[in-house]
Amino acid sequence: MTQHATRKWLAAVGIASALAAAPAFAAKDVVVAVASNFTTLDPYDANDTLSQAVAKSFYQGLFGLDKDMKLQNVLAESYTVSDDGLIYTIKLRSGVKFQDGTAFDAAAVKANLDRASNPDNRLKRYNLYKNIASTEAVDPATVKITLKQPFSAFINILAHPATAMISPAALQKYGKEIGFHPVGTGPYELVTWNQTDFVKVKKFAGYWQQGLPKLDTITWRPVVDNNTRAAMLQTGEAQFAFPIPYEQAKLLEQNDKLDLVASPSIMQRYISMNVTQKPFDNPKVREAINYAINRQALVKVAFAGYATPATGVVPPSIAYAAQFSPWPYDPAKARQLLKEAGLPNGFSTTLWSSHNHSTAQKVLQFTQQQLAQVGIKAKVTAMDAGQRAAEVEGKGQKESGVRMFYTGWTASTGEADWALSPLFASQNWPPTLFNTAFYSNKHVDSDLADALKTTDNAQKAKLYKEAQEIIWKESPWVPLVVEKLVSAHSKSLTGFYVMPDTGFSFENADLK
Repeated sequence: MTQHATRKWLAAVGIASALAAAPAFAAKDVVVAVASNFTTLDPYDANDTLSQAVAKSFYQGLFGLDKDMKLQNVLAESYTVSDDGLIYTIKLRSGVKFQDGTAFDAAAVKANLDRASNPDNRLKRYNLYKNIASTEAVDPATVKITLKQPFSAFINILAHPATAMISPAALQKYGKEIGFHPVGTGPYELVTWNQTDFVKVKKFAGYWQQGLPKLDTITWRPVVDNNTRAAMLQTGEAQFAFPIPYEQAKLLEQNDKLDLVASPSIMQRYISMNVTQKPFDNPKVREAINYAINRQALVKVAFAGYATPATGVVPPSIAYAAQFSPWPYDPAKARQLLKEAGLPNGFSTTLWSSHNHSTAQKVLQFTQQQLAQVGIKAKVTAMDAGQRAAEVEGKGQKESGVRMFYTGWTASTGEADWALSPLFASQNWPPTLFNTAFYSNKHVDSDLADALKTTDNAQKAKLYKEAQEIIWKESPWVPLVVEKLVSAHSKSLTGFYVMPDTGFSFENADLK
């Protein structure tokens, strides 16, 4: 080999060695640690916000809500409403494809809303759509939805996370199994759903928004134990975690590789009392329980200060929320009321929780101790998603074992009707919706119905205020706190945040 050839050969070897030593292009893979498992990937058949939040990986709606719960166009470009409030005409975005290659158009919208509004399909979110009389595909880019009666909050129903556009071809192919085979227009498509361990999604190459998504994969991992979620962030095993254990928030805040975020919420935590069952049919007993619980102490013990005592049955940031003076802590008054109710020695009952993560268990233990101080012995049970679906959501009043039930509610439509009607209207007892107090008041029912029929804001405010005053006075609930949403993420992850309804926004997420 000549000297020149030798030099060329050595140079080539050097370049090859340098290339071999260079790091490969790093994939943008994100792991998100969440508090509980997912019930289904069909948003129309999911009762929990978390399942719907994960479904946003692959699904989108006609409209959505931003981080301030303000309406935004997504697959719809615009809409108009007829003067009588019955007909919504929606113009659709063109050029959008589902992940199976079929076109998104007016026929697809009709297929989804026909499915959602048909009671025979027995979908858990049917009540959102039961007011739809018909959906018509006027042309490929125009949909006309006719309602049975005026419903002033209807556009917010179309912005609810449940109102996803599913490929009609996939609906036809998979039928009732669509919850295991999601096909939407969203930024990611399903890779794997291991029902006990994780959901993994990957970038959808045909996504309609130019330059998005920026992440290659997202793995949604249920981690019930709060401390394990926090540890996963610190070791780099997860890049985002929610909720963060409140007691560990300060520690994570000191980690220079992490950002801790406490964001506003519309998450109301409460205990419903089954008012059709003794002794909760007695208003004095319900008042006694409200006096028995020290909400300021609960904020410190279970939420480490990241919550505020409830001042109503609707969180203050929801439009038309009425505010009252929080229930004072007065165990002597509680004991006196129990005595007046004919229960001087208290009574025994059950207290169930809709979740089994650490914070819920702290709330149960704290409440159990507080009730014991006034003579009420509560046997507590923290439920997982399966137990909750079977024992609480799936049983009517006669067979229900619900007595006291600790849970939370976010009005994911961002308006007052969805903050009140599902929880207090007589027609919304389980298994229809979530009135786990089995509360019924004709005046409240009338106010809630009339508020939907009027477009006069002053009249609507009057009706919602009146309904909330009656509910507050009759106390089917123990309103506890409005949470702050504490999440944490790696500083290398941007554009990923928690929504006020405890869902997630990650369309613009990126990993540096």
